[in-house]
Amino acid sequence: MILAGSDTIATVMIWTLSLLFNNPEKLEKTQLELEEQIGMQRQVEESDIKNLTYFQAIMKETLRLYPAAPLSIPHESTEDRTIVGYHIPARTRLIVNLQKLQRDSIVWENPSEFQPERFLTSHQKNFDVKGQSPQLIPFGSGRRICTGISFSLQIMHLTLANLLHGFKIDRPSKELLDMEESVGTTSTRKTPLKVVLTQRLSAQFYE
Repeated sequence: MILAGSDTIATVMIWTLSLLFNNPEKLEKTQLELEEQIGMQRQVEESDIKNLTYFQAIMKETLRLYPAAPLSIPHESTEDRTIVGYHIPARTRLIVNLQKLQRDSIVWENPSEFQPERFLTSHQKNFDVKGQSPQLIPFGSGRRICTGISFSLQIMHLTLANLLHGFKIDRPSKELLDMEESVGTTSTRKTPLKVVLTQRLSAQFYE
């Protein structure tokens, strides 16, 4: 679980930084929230995450746009079903396109745009990523949901929150990042992400 999770966790965090670099006002907003909630005299702790509402919205929006595994693991129908006029016989192998599902224009306004605010100010604020909201299932749903979901969310939230809080992060070039994806079972950037880091906290936190 840890070996499989480390790759997908890193992938999601890279996409999060990429989206924030291309939307600097949202990066500034989440770092301001971190300053207000945590202060500049300590690092982020696990118990702080529940108070970081905008940061959590950013993570949800990243998982919506760039689920680490855009195609779900194979499922198999147990009974004959008719769904939206399509007959699906029992024992049909099913693979769900999660990325397509989570960019459905029927559900999401401006589905391809990075808008974390949608999880704060609309009916979508109650969507979670733990399989309870069928419109947002980056980890899958039901009995076949990713077994590492709790581990992944805990590590992603804590690591990325501390990175954003502890460093001023910028891209080497002023040009917007190319968001093209590579081909594979995981949704990685086609070009590596390069960042410039500058300390934001006291020197003691980097020793």
